[in-house]
Amino acid sequence: MQLLLIEDDPGMAALIAAGLAPREHQVRIVHDGAQALAAARERQFDLIIADRMLPDTDGVALIAALRHAGQRAPVLMLTALGSEEDRVSGLEAGADDYLVKPFSMAELAARVSALCRRGAAGPTVIRIADVELDRLERRVRRGSGIIDLQPREFHLLEYLMLEAPRVITRMMLLERVWHFRFDPGTNIVESHVSRLRTKLGEPALIQTVRGEGYAVRPV
Repeated sequence: MQLLLIEDDPGMAALIAAGLAPREHQVRIVHDGAQALAAARERQFDLIIADRMLPDTDGVALIAALRHAGQRAPVLMLTALGSEEDRVSGLEAGADDYLVKPFSMAELAARVSALCRRGAAGPTVIRIADVELDRLERRVRRGSGIIDLQPREFHLLEYLMLEAPRVITRMMLLERVWHFRFDPGTNIVESHVSRLRTKLGEPALIQTVRGEGYAVRPV
C-alpha cells in the first residue's frame, strides 16, 4: 500500500514509517500542508495519515484541500487534541478515523490495515434505483443530477447502500461512520439522515425501520 504521512515532527514521522514498513506499506513523508498538497497532486495514495496541527495549516482545512486536489484516499488523523468536540470536528471535516496521541504502534497499524481494507472492499460504483454512488470519485448522482454531499453524509450513504437492504442500527452507524465506541446521547445520526434524505429528494431512498434503524429500500 502507498501511504502519505503528513507529520511535522521528523522523529515521530520516522518512527511511524519504520513501524509500518514491515507490513509492506510504502510511506512517503512530508512535513507540512504545502508539501502534502504537492504530493497529492502527483499521485493517488491508498491512505493518508495526517497530523492535525501543522506549521502552515490545520489538519481539518488540509483535508478539504486534499479532496479539492482530487485525492480520494481515506484519511487517518493523528492529534494531541482528544476531546469529543475535537474528534467530532475532525470526522465531520472528512477524516475517516481519528487517533489521539500518544498511541501504540500496534493500534496505529491495525487502524491503517482496517482503513486500507475498507477502501478496497466492495464495488467501486453502487447503483440502487436511480441513485448512483461512485466511491472513487466520491460523487453521488440521482437521475441526471449531481448531489452535493458533505464528507460525513457521503460516508453515511455509502455504508447504507453497501449494506442494502439490510437494516443498520443507530449504534452501527455511530461505530462505522463516526467511529464512536459509545452513544454520545445526541441526535447526530438523526440529523444527518434527515439532511441526507432532503438532499436525495423523492421518492425516499432511506427508510426508517421503527425500533431497529435505517435501510436503503427504494419505494
